[in-house]
Amino acid sequence: MAVETNPLYPVFFRLDRLQMLIVGAGEVGMEKLGFILKSSPNAQIKVVATWVGDEVGELLKEYPDNVTVVLKAFEPSDVDGSDLVVAATNFKDVNLQVYEAAKARGKIINVADTPSLCDFYMGSIVTRGDLKVAISTNGKSPTFSKRFRQLLEEILPNETSELLDNLKSFRDQLKGNFENKVRELNDLTKTLIER
Repeated sequence: MAVETNPLYPVFFRLDRLQMLIVGAGEVGMEKLGFILKSSPNAQIKVVATWVGDEVGELLKEYPDNVTVVLKAFEPSDVDGSDLVVAATNFKDVNLQVYEAAKARGKIINVADTPSLCDFYMGSIVTRGDLKVAISTNGKSPTFSKRFRQLLEEILPNETSELLDNLKSFRDQLKGNFENKVRELNDLTKTLIER
């Protein structure tokens, strides 16, 4: 029997260069907005919602230059000008309208709690300075992703930034062709995983 593998391809978006739209500013919208801003505090996000929950209001105070809120009901034209779209309301019919508008305009979309309507998933993320590790279970168990993130946060040292800075300095000083540089870096870093 063949082993099933996760077919997703992980990428890291430069959210300071892309425009993101989130539809919904209640509990679900707050979860998505908070998650994005925690990982990418320089993200540019437009929120379209008929009302804004208290927690979202607090985030708006913390990120006044990054988040724009438009208080109104969703219209298909709201996805125009956005690169990434997140449908994050508690209403399946509204989320489906957002999905259909995004797909009609060639946008990449995530529909909260509906993996079959997602072009991308928002996995768990561990950050240690410049090191960022994303975890995905292909939408099957966000709880496992959360627990695995907690494990990585416990075992990855906070000094990871210093290590990466030192490795970059070493790499910048290497001479020779690409193959030689890769060999030297591999020799140096293999001790990181030896037990």
